[in-house]
Amino acid sequence: MEMWQGLRCRFDSIQRKILDERVEAASIKNVQKQQQDSKIPWYVASGFLLFWALLFFAVVVPLFYRLPTALTIEDVPKGVFIAERAQTNLYEFDKIGTKVVGSDGNENQTVKFLLKQLALIEKQRLDDYFDIEIDLQIASGAYIKWQLVNMYQAVQNIVVKLTPRNCTSDTYLLVNSHFDSQPTSPSAGDAGHMVVTILEVLRVISTTKQTFKHPIIFLINGSEENSLQASHGFISQHKWAPFCKVVINLDAAGSGGREILFQTGPNHPWLVDSYKKNAEHPFATTMAEEIFQTGLIPSDTDFGIFRTYGNLIGLDIGQCFNGYIYHTQYDRVDIIPRASIQNTGDNVLGLVRALSNATELHDTTANPSGNTIFFDVLGLFLISYSESNGIIFNYAVAGATIVLIFVSLWRTASVSNVSTGHVVGWFILILVLQVIALLLGLGLPVVVAYLFDKYGLSLTYYSTPALLIGLYVCPSLIGLSLPSFIYLKLQRDDKVSFAKQLQLVLHGHATILAILGFGLTLYGLRTAYVVTWTLVFYIIPLAINLLTTLHDRGFAWTGVLKAFQVIPFLYNSYLFYTFVVVLTPMMGRFGLSTNPDLIVSALTALGTIFSLGFLVLLVHISRRFSLIFFGLLAVTALTVYTASSTQIGFPYRPKTNVERVPYLQARRVFYEYDGTVSKDESGYLFNFQDRRGAAPLKGTKVNLTGLVSMKSDCEKYMMCGVPLYDHRWVESRLNGMWLPREQPVETLSVPVLELLSKTVLPNNKTVRFELNLTCPDHTSLFIQPYEDVSVSNWSFLLSYTATYTPPYHIYFSYGVDNSPLNFFIELTKSDGDFDVPVFQLGISAQYMHSEGDHLSRKFAASFPSFAAIVQWPAMYQRYIY
Repeated sequence: MEMWQGLRCRFDSIQRKILDERVEAASIKNVQKQQQDSKIPWYVASGFLLFWALLFFAVVVPLFYRLPTALTIEDVPKGVFIAERAQTNLYEFDKIGTKVVGSDGNENQTVKFLLKQLALIEKQRLDDYFDIEIDLQIASGAYIKWQLVNMYQAVQNIVVKLTPRNCTSDTYLLVNSHFDSQPTSPSAGDAGHMVVTILEVLRVISTTKQTFKHPIIFLINGSEENSLQASHGFISQHKWAPFCKVVINLDAAGSGGREILFQTGPNHPWLVDSYKKNAEHPFATTMAEEIFQTGLIPSDTDFGIFRTYGNLIGLDIGQCFNGYIYHTQYDRVDIIPRASIQNTGDNVLGLVRALSNATELHDTTANPSGNTIFFDVLGLFLISYSESNGIIFNYAVAGATIVLIFVSLWRTASVSNVSTGHVVGWFILILVLQVIALLLGLGLPVVVAYLFDKYGLSLTYYSTPALLIGLYVCPSLIGLSLPSFIYLKLQRDDKVSFAKQLQLVLHGHATILAILGFGLTLYGLRTAYVVTWTLVFYIIPLAINLLTTLHDRGFAWTGVLKAFQVIPFLYNSYLFYTFVVVLTPMMGRFGLSTNPDLIVSALTALGTIFSLGFLVLLVHISRRFSLIFFGLLAVTALTVYTASSTQIGFPYRPKTNVERVPYLQARRVFYEYDGTVSKDESGYLFNFQDRRGAAPLKGTKVNLTGLVSMKSDCEKYMMCGVPLYDHRWVESRLNGMWLPREQPVETLSVPVLELLSKTVLPNNKTVRFELNLTCPDHTSLFIQPYEDVSVSNWSFLLSYTATYTPPYHIYFSYGVDNSPLNFFIELTKSDGDFDVPVFQLGISAQYMHSEGDHLSRKFAASFPSFAAIVQWPAMYQRYIY
């Protein structure tokens, strides 16, 4: 009987267990059905993504390109900047053509044009209010930069001093730009735009009764493109330079559009505050400053010269749109909207008026120090605060994010009737998956970039930026959403609802951003503000949801989050779009050694992560997210095909998106120790500036048969034995290409090097060579002592030899004085035997104002229309003494 009762009890237990399992299964199915019913259709989720895309094109893009209404001559009585008048000057500036240092266009025509305009302004000024002094400075000097000695002779500066009557201030504001150009470029954008802005600002200030406290120095320098020489000539030698304390530097790496503030201070937050209050059309970000100061941008400005050699502080402002035509023959006035000139003029006029009245100028060292975090919001207004406050803010937001997420986990556990440990366990798994998602979101676009480059298809987006969406944005979205998609598909936690699981996924993304913000702040990057402000608009809706019942009501919490995500989406997409617009043209001049696609893909991926990182995860609410996932995959596949197999992916277009092709019509002659010639050959020396190099030219009319690498010559000869131009040519010499030609290259003249004397000094260990060089206005000297010989003294900066190793590079140029270069070198040798070779001397002469001989002109004419060639004759002579 007992056995029977035991069996019956066991049977009843099994029945109850089966019944409970059926009830539990039914409950799970019911919960799953409710969750499925609460999800939105896939096409609504697709529309959700489309909404953000439309928001970008409807709000961000128009505001990004927005320009003010250009004022005309009719507005002159208002005492404001008149773009029409400045544009008229720009047309005249453009007509002069190229303005290379040493050329008639630069040293005569442009100087005459500027002096004429200044004379008119001087006549128009209010005599009772202002004094104007105009000085034409001719400067010579030398300094060390880019691992070489920059030596200049008789370069020109036009310097204007505007002083209020009865002014007693001995501290000046300096406003600077440059009028010289690169070869082939009429330089309407770089920097004619800024030159005519200065002229108009000077005209407006000197003809209105609004006075100021501090004299203003307007410097229009004549040798910036030539290694920043003229600004050094001013700040180290001019009579007014010691009184200059703050500089507004104006330059360009593009043409047309808005100008960006990309360097400030350093360590003077009041300057950013002045920009914030007085720039009518703000466009600035700490991120631009930090990127520029890494050296990633292949450009430099006079701002560094003023800071290094004059201890000046200030603002560095530059045109940055449409960098495709920068330093090419297409930098013309007709591509610069008048409204763009108005934008620059409004900002510069406001800043000049403000800074010339600033009490901080009396003693700049007495002002609060420290860096500033600053950024404009869609060009509408500027936000700025001190770096110290930014550090506190960053840590506070990161900490608040972690705390609120923990509260949300506790609340989820309470609502779900499970332990907090149960929820935390799931969250740790999700956190790991979100780390993977972030790596995929960044890594997948980089992989695409790597593969395109591997197969010779870099820069496919160069002329068609829309390809970036399929090449990099869609892979980034796939990477961001894939781990959570798999997790949400496979997880079977019936105790924590799908809505809560999705919330945990977003919390995982926020936690990673909080850790990232903490790390970037600890590292000292002010750009961490991007992470912080992105988190701010996540934790605010999270706090609202926690303070209400929305946090616990299915997907109700997503409504508040979506509303708040509008702000970080607009700002982050605007910010990263800025860098895509600015940096994409620069990718065409990064050189052969760098894969620019890695930079652009990483930048685009970061923009996607910060703009859509939270939003793309909300698409999991869709009932069939897999359709959206495969849709993104299809867009990527179609874009990859288009970019790799159609003409759309070819990077270059005539006039608008050109391939830069710099080369020299080069002749090289090697003289041996006994004076005999061991080598005399001619060819074309190429210094390709983009990753594709010569490949795009194949199949065109230009004949590059016989083009070879210079690497073997670089191993045999000092500085490759060719007429390298400037520091960029020297740095990229191993990537140089040589195309031999049979006929000798003809130059306007031949450099003449005379050995005036060779004298062994009394110590019998040192020999002194005195030499005289007659050369063109752009010439480099390369000096290589033999192994047992050292330079003990010379005519150039002796400190250079103590810092750098041979071969030494002396870059010499001149403006209005073509006198020969007379110099000496003293070399020391331990054995005192100077009847043998002791050093090599290479003369690299650039004839930049000549088109070359008939054969060279014919060769130049054979290049395709998408190639912007920059070329001239050059000669290299190697001597052994």
